Amino acid sequence: MGMSVGGAKGSGGGRRRRGGKKAIMSEINVTPFVDVMLVLLIIFMVAAPMMTVGVPIDLPETQAKALNSDTQPITVSVNPAGEIYLQETAIAIDEVVPKLEAIATTGYNERIYVRGDTNADYGTVMKVMARISAAGFKNLGLVTLQEQEK
Repeated sequence: MGMSVGGAKGSGGGRRRRGGKKAIMSEINVTPFVDVMLVLLIIFMVAAPMMTVGVPIDLPETQAKALNSDTQPITVSVNPAGEIYLQETAIAIDEVVPKLEAIATTGYNERIYVRGDTNADYGTVMKVMARISAAGFKNLGLVTLQEQEK
């Protein structure tokens, strides 16, 4: 009267299919997927700040404090050759106001920064500022670097 625990071959106690083959494992190993995703995340976190490209300008230095800004302002840049850029797109001086009016989301209260290179013609920077101001834009500012103590 003894009973066998564990099942003998052919008693149906094991998890074997016909022919003695093992069952196919249908589980997904997530660890390599997570590793790859973390590596990609680190790569993009390091590379993203390097991808911000702008107009290369040597800004003048002042002792003015930095302004706090919640939104990205519109920037108009003047390089040493006198070329005018709206954000990163080169435009003619006659196109400055119409393009600003087209992209200003808050109307004439939009914050606009003028960036003039240290070696740029003062007259060109002032012409750009005068046209923007005459069009009715109220929040107009000049961008400078903070002066380094020597």
